[in-house]
Amino acid sequence: MRLVPFIRRVCKPVAVLLSLVICVVGSVHLVGCSTTQKADSARVRLLCSFYPIYIMALNITDGVDGVQLDVMAPNQTGCLHDYQLQTEDMKNLESADGFLINGAGMESFLDKVTQELPELTVVDSSTGIPLIAAGETHSHDHESHEQSEEEEEVNPHLWVSISNCIQQVNNLTEGICQLDPAYADSYRANAQAYTDKLSSLRDEMHAQLDGLPNRDIITFHEAFPYFAEEFDLNIAAVVNREPDSEPSAKELADTILLVRSTNVKALFVEPQYPTTSAEIVANETSAAVYVLDPAVSGDMDKDAYLHTMEQNLQVLRQALA
Repeated sequence: MRLVPFIRRVCKPVAVLLSLVICVVGSVHLVGCSTTQKADSARVRLLCSFYPIYIMALNITDGVDGVQLDVMAPNQTGCLHDYQLQTEDMKNLESADGFLINGAGMESFLDKVTQELPELTVVDSSTGIPLIAAGETHSHDHESHEQSEEEEEVNPHLWVSISNCIQQVNNLTEGICQLDPAYADSYRANAQAYTDKLSSLRDEMHAQLDGLPNRDIITFHEAFPYFAEEFDLNIAAVVNREPDSEPSAKELADTILLVRSTNVKALFVEPQYPTTSAEIVANETSAAVYVLDPAVSGDMDKDAYLHTMEQNLQVLRQALA
């Protein structure tokens, strides 16, 4: 019986400490976490559809007081290919002053949003960007943005190209300025500072990549056509275009034959998805597996996209040498 008082003496302070930890953690504001409420201190609330748009908006609104910036889809969601709106998402949208999106069909649920919330301002970052047709790997003959997406499905992974990312930042900036015109100068100054960094990084990547001898790559998700176009890479094959699907045995066999016949040296997988298919191909060929990040998830930090592209540069230098 003496054991019981001892357990009580030990467990009680542990329980109290655990409660305090839970309270402290629960009180911490997580930057970028989604909330259904507009804070009393917020002058304007901007809701981003998913991670890449959030990072762009984080740079545009940096240091501007009274801006509440949230992201709708969880970071680990990745691309929004089959994202299904939840009740919580609609509550989020109802309290937002503006909904910042990638566009180009990435937000397949957008029609539902605009039908139920016709007064919500939607800022489409894809405006004016030439789009690549879905299934197309590297071509300079693209359809303009004005073409109806119902006529032809397009590839929505615009931001993976630094040039497109710059245009998206500029589009988002103008939309945010219209929502909050009193602070337009601050938003535009932030956007200019960020796009200057993006331009410098793009120039550095060209300087280091343009002279590399190998240009052929194979990817395992249809995220890189815009990136490949920007840096003159040839995507010889995309093994499984949808990241949540697995290629068939025939697709893998065809890819193995392609690698053997073309002598492709680099297979690129993404950190967000399994590498099983790439490893099978690598084991049957002389190709090596590398990780190329499309910046669809990551740190909730304003320099995260820059850091990701710098890492991609190092990977490509090794893979294509």
